[in-house]
Amino acid sequence: MATYKVRVATGTDLLSGTLDSISLTIVGTQGESHKQLLNHFGRDFATGAVDQYTVQCPQDLGELIIILLHKERYSFFPKDPWYCNYVQICAPNGRIYHFPAYQWMDGYETLALREATGKTTADDSLPVLLEHRREEIRAKQDFYHWRVFLPGLPNYVHIPSYRPPVRRHRNPNRPEWNGYIPGFPILINFKATKFLNLNLRYSFLKTASFFVRLGPMALAFKVRGLLDCKHSWKRLKDIRKIFPGKKSVVSEYVAEHWAEDTFFGYQYLNGVNPGLIRRCTRIPDKFPVTDDMVAPFLGEGTCLQAELEKGNIYLADYRIMEGIPTVELSGRKQHHCAPLCLLHFGPEGKMMPIAIQLSQTPGPDCPIFLPSDSEWDWLLAKTWVRYAEFYSHEAISHLLETHLIAEAFCLALLRNLPMCHPLYKLLIPHTRYTVQINSIGRAVLLNEGGLSAKGMSLGVEGFAEVMVRALSELTYDSLYLPNDFVERGVQDLPGYYYRDDSLAVWNALERYVTEIITYYYPSDAAVEGDPELQSWVQEIFKECLLGRESSGFPRCLRTVPELIRYVTIVIFTCSAKHAAVNTGQMEFTAWMPNFPASMRNPPIQAKGLTTLETFMDTLPDVKTTCITLLVLWTLSREPDDRRPLGHFPDIHFVEEAPRRSIEAFRQRLNQISHDIRQRNKCLPIPYYYLDPVLIENSISI
Repeated sequence: MATYKVRVATGTDLLSGTLDSISLTIVGTQGESHKQLLNHFGRDFATGAVDQYTVQCPQDLGELIIILLHKERYSFFPKDPWYCNYVQICAPNGRIYHFPAYQWMDGYETLALREATGKTTADDSLPVLLEHRREEIRAKQDFYHWRVFLPGLPNYVHIPSYRPPVRRHRNPNRPEWNGYIPGFPILINFKATKFLNLNLRYSFLKTASFFVRLGPMALAFKVRGLLDCKHSWKRLKDIRKIFPGKKSVVSEYVAEHWAEDTFFGYQYLNGVNPGLIRRCTRIPDKFPVTDDMVAPFLGEGTCLQAELEKGNIYLADYRIMEGIPTVELSGRKQHHCAPLCLLHFGPEGKMMPIAIQLSQTPGPDCPIFLPSDSEWDWLLAKTWVRYAEFYSHEAISHLLETHLIAEAFCLALLRNLPMCHPLYKLLIPHTRYTVQINSIGRAVLLNEGGLSAKGMSLGVEGFAEVMVRALSELTYDSLYLPNDFVERGVQDLPGYYYRDDSLAVWNALERYVTEIITYYYPSDAAVEGDPELQSWVQEIFKECLLGRESSGFPRCLRTVPELIRYVTIVIFTCSAKHAAVNTGQMEFTAWMPNFPASMRNPPIQAKGLTTLETFMDTLPDVKTTCITLLVLWTLSREPDDRRPLGHFPDIHFVEEAPRRSIEAFRQRLNQISHDIRQRNKCLPIPYYYLDPVLIENSISI
């Protein structure tokens, strides 16, 4: 008689436990056990519990390869979802086998789990294991479908047949929630998110945290009358009262210094959209800046051509915004522009704006604004640039280049890689909750009653058009971080903390990925010969990049270095890149004039006409301001249940080599965190958005 000691771990999130019956079948190379009910005749599978059982078999089963978890009805109790972390089995010879699950079992079903050793198709020789991985992929592809959200944007997950679990104690006389939160200014179709598979949804803790923070803040805005006021702000200082208790060192600095040229330039390096600026070696014809215009701002003994040749002139070009129509907000037509901004990096180490044009087409009605112009002309010109920054950041850098692309990475992973695949084990922590937050994001930003319709000049269609244009120009090389800095000519620009910190994290991540990849892929032939890997890459090219050859995204990977680069890009996009553009959102946007989402007057066409009154009348009204800031506050506040980069509590890797690599990765991140905090002690504005402690493994907010 062979005795197997079994440990079953239930998830720690509230409601992870179940009252349903759980049985186990163990499959080995020499046979399989009978189906045994796991029951202590008491409370089994409670939240956070690790239950222990004994399974007796007539003979030794050999090497254990698969287990079957059977979830069935218990007595008269209704169906009760269960989150299983893992199953561990100690064989008669003392060897411990680990079977990772980390997923929900919703209905009455059987879940087959493989032993945790990472294996590609080439590593499997047993027919039962090859069939298991084929069946797992087949089932997931039947369940997770690609769907077009908006033509020209990455496709996303669609689960047409999923039925939400039965609610406990549901009152049949209570109407369904319509997605409306009391006091919230927009109707959010959160009902759409309930059709997500349980494995894609927020945990109970994260869901509760998200809505507990949202509801009271929205209600407070409503009570104070901010969401019903369609008038202009009377005084700039009144804007500080929107979030009276939500302040930080950075948000206070923004409110105090937003109008200064030094801070305006600083934001191109270390603000929430630090990937736009590029070195200018030649003034473009569409921006006819002359030496006479800017010479007073370049310092003594130099000229524009000399500064161009020295590499001290930089350009921010918002051409991608050109020609997009606007909508009405609060009954008033909104306005838009696609500006150009020329900046100079001086010997004192500051990036300063020296010329602004509010159109891509020069002409008599499109003057070039200079720091020597009147105070309000120059400030309004800079505010128009900051308005364009809002769309460059929110639509492109944030929503498209992190959220939507990461979701496509995630879905392709789920559809093409089985749980035993080493790439699945490496990448799955970086997909946690991404589909859920994107579902919320689509409901909040991109529906007819959402933020883009009620708080942005461009409306739903215009906001989407910005992303469509950006995706049509996105390249694989631009996502390869070291190359991006070189291509933009900013690889040696002093004071560029975003570059310094992102490269530090990138290098640590690339080393970690290299160690994992080379452990499982000993040769280029192993990469090229992995059909599951190739299907994953091909599906990303097709569904994320929409098959656009000019993107430079690979259709297949042939070498180990190619795979390392690809995987590093995926993980960095899903973690550090998102942190850089998301974490500081509210600190830089809470002072609305620094980041307006709408403008109520046309771009100025002549100098000397702007006053405080016309400036205030151009900014968003009170209602529009508060709608925008409330939604951005909601979507940038990190709810509970977060996992910092490098912290992987779910045990997917069991081999010693990858476990050592994970620990070494964590130690490198700790050193980076220490270095960042030491540097920040000497800075007037600390830059901490890429402190690994603040970077989450995945995009979950």
